[in-house]
Amino acid sequence: MTSSAQGSDQGSHQGSHQGSDQVSDEADRSAAPPRPTANAMRRALKRARDGVALDVTEAAVLLQARGEDLEDLCASAARVRDAGLEAAGRPGVITYSKSVFIPLTRLCRDKCHYCTFVTVPGKLRRAGHGMFMSPDEVLEIARRGAELGCKEALITLGDKPEERWPEAREWLEAEGYDDTLAYVRAIAIRILEETGLLPHLNPGVLSWTDFQRLKPVAPSMGMMLETTAERLWSEPGGPHYGSPDKEPAVRLRVLEDAGRSSVPFTSGLLIGIGESYEERADSLFALRRVSRAYHGVQELILQNFRAKPDTAMRGMPDAELDELVATVAVARHLLGPSACLQAPPNLVDEEYGRLIRAGIDDWGGVSPLTPDHVNPERPWPQIDTLAEHSAAEGFQLHERLAVYPEFVRRGEPWLDPRLLPHVTALADPATGLAREDAVVTGRPWQEPEEGFVATGRTDLHRTIDTEGRTADRRDDFDEVYGDWAELREAAAPGMVPSRLDADVRQALSQAADDPTRLTDDEALALLHADGPALDALCRIADDLRRATVGDAVTYIVTRNINFTNVCYTGCRFCAFAQRRTDADAYTLSLSQVADRAQQAWDVGAVEVCMQGGIHPDLPGTAYFDIARAVKERVPGMHVHAFSPMEVVNGATRTGLSIREWLTEAKAAGLDTLPGTAAEILDDEVRWILTKGKLPTATWVEVIKTAHELGIRTSSTMMYGHVDQPRHWLGHLRLLAEIQRSAVAKGVEGFTEFVTLPFIHTNAPVYLAGIARPGPTTRDNRAVTAMARILLHPHIPNIQTSWVKLGTEGAAEMLRSGANDLGGTLMEETISRMAGSSYGSYRSLKDLVGIAELAGRPARPRTTTYGNVPAERQATALASDGHLPELLPVVE
Repeated sequence: MTSSAQGSDQGSHQGSHQGSDQVSDEADRSAAPPRPTANAMRRALKRARDGVALDVTEAAVLLQARGEDLEDLCASAARVRDAGLEAAGRPGVITYSKSVFIPLTRLCRDKCHYCTFVTVPGKLRRAGHGMFMSPDEVLEIARRGAELGCKEALITLGDKPEERWPEAREWLEAEGYDDTLAYVRAIAIRILEETGLLPHLNPGVLSWTDFQRLKPVAPSMGMMLETTAERLWSEPGGPHYGSPDKEPAVRLRVLEDAGRSSVPFTSGLLIGIGESYEERADSLFALRRVSRAYHGVQELILQNFRAKPDTAMRGMPDAELDELVATVAVARHLLGPSACLQAPPNLVDEEYGRLIRAGIDDWGGVSPLTPDHVNPERPWPQIDTLAEHSAAEGFQLHERLAVYPEFVRRGEPWLDPRLLPHVTALADPATGLAREDAVVTGRPWQEPEEGFVATGRTDLHRTIDTEGRTADRRDDFDEVYGDWAELREAAAPGMVPSRLDADVRQALSQAADDPTRLTDDEALALLHADGPALDALCRIADDLRRATVGDAVTYIVTRNINFTNVCYTGCRFCAFAQRRTDADAYTLSLSQVADRAQQAWDVGAVEVCMQGGIHPDLPGTAYFDIARAVKERVPGMHVHAFSPMEVVNGATRTGLSIREWLTEAKAAGLDTLPGTAAEILDDEVRWILTKGKLPTATWVEVIKTAHELGIRTSSTMMYGHVDQPRHWLGHLRLLAEIQRSAVAKGVEGFTEFVTLPFIHTNAPVYLAGIARPGPTTRDNRAVTAMARILLHPHIPNIQTSWVKLGTEGAAEMLRSGANDLGGTLMEETISRMAGSSYGSYRSLKDLVGIAELAGRPARPRTTTYGNVPAERQATALASDGHLPELLPVVE
């Protein structure tokens, strides 16, 4: 958040753990730590002065600087801060946000031992309050704030209160909300529309999907990390014991998901709840790591613990000012000149000058209207007072918005298009700071109304083969994907494929006798097989293929329609995605999509496969419009469309659940889903490959929900980048388990498994020197063979990709366990943009020729592997699946 108040996130103090007879002494492992030696302090101070990178040990030493040593540390920290302000174009400026504090609910499922913000339903009732603030109560505060010139609505609440308190759940149900976050989303929209204040949301722990739900309604969000000291959470008597949302790993994951989702995010430390200096230093390094990896931490709050009556930690001493000052200075050195550091001005007894000299550049949210509900005994200082104290230290006080100026200037993908009118109305376009004379008034919040309008290089599906792409990379290559150096370190283990010494002979015997009984160790041995062992493995897989589906090689007459390549998700393997202003960007109109479907039908297609980028201007209902447009033009066409990523995007934009959205899509004409966006279903690899894509658990949720609704899906795996055979094994095992689950529920589930070798040529992650140059022939054969073996008998159809492997490569995979060649495609831009050299389409004769090269017959199929009607076969043969006449660039 941009205020000192952190909901139930309160402070911390070094040296004496819980400080009361109600708190265990066992967790107090850091009482009276030994002071660092004079030599250690001198060395650390010199390294700080010289701008040399500090390690955790040195940071812990500097956190204990006092007296002249602390003055020395602050002086060098202030120089770092000043350099950052100069570089940012606002030298000598300290910022603050003029805000109102809205405690949406004081109920929480956590039990932090220092918190007075959180209460219980009985106390709320006795005080005449509801379980949540009503919309009228919220809007009354927001309107009064707008009249006073406030521009931020700081919405704070406890974590998931409905999971602990039936009264909270009953209130939400009575008001028509599925959960607390649904109410948060709705109230944020009303604040935007009826008052013009910018919501800054502090709802506690959020999932990746939660960020997708809330990002369109709030330009910034926040949650304090507090500490990475797990013992303070896990051990009885710890300040966070019994609070599931205070586990450090969980909170770090939230920070990472915020970065992946391009959400400007506030976090920070709470000093003085018993953490050691080393633990405090470790927490700062954890914040630095996340900040560097995603460039999404907009500010860090360094907050000092203040003991309160009627809490378990009431007897604990307050964090001393020296503790806070040293922490600010060390944070400035570790986080660097570009970091924005804040300390709450109402918690420092007017010692403002010391915090400025320590390296802060922001005072946080200050309200002329509402109290600090977390620290009600500590009123906000007057803004004029802050200005005077800042001026005394040589700084001007300037107002900012809830979202920091750097993110205002960055624009997309950090600001959702639906919020841009609200932000730009209040922001100085030159600086990104607040326009203090801006009129704060409500503005409409709504989905874009234009829908699909043809723009850009709409002939890319044709000219990608004749003219190629404009450049091998986007000009924002160095910024949009996160920090390449951090990624390079994380990806290092996958740069060189590992090798395994194991009993391959025994594993081959088991695979031949009964592949369903292969152990993980045996399967891993086979995934590493090479030479004669690999040949034997492929023969076993091919024999299993013959026994399972016969000799016929299947294919489908289909047309790919990639309706837009405008996307801001930030997948690091994707060369297809473009910003709307890039030379190769395009979006098709609905009529163009329908025209292409009609053209495909006219030459014998039975399916259109439609996927696109996550275009920020398209409403969540756009996918329904696409499916409906095709069905209205060509009722008999099978619509195979929308990856799980697109499903989540549509659901979060419309406010529907995944199940509700899929139900609506099915009614609009969706028949099956492509199981793309899977890449590798292991988040260890996934978060190197992608910045903002959905996590594994969400992909699985979408697929399982689709199956339960009778919407079949394909399944895929993209391999050969930063992955290892153990990741392939885990991926295939998970797919088999999903299919077993579908069958147990009486639904059909997956139609096939598609191998997708990584195309490296123009992939950003390869151009940055992080990924391998795609899989080897050995890898392709092993993956295909093991997919046949490990997915048996659950997924009988294994597809190889001619567009990625070419004619000879695809034929080799048909001899290694595959039985399907995929489709004619008619157009293909995703692999071609990545650098595939095998063209964008294949005729029927081409596909039959690949099958013959493998010594096998070929036959057409439907999406679900049924027989193709005679009329469709005759039409396709008459045209040989040739591309139809292409559409013009403009309508």
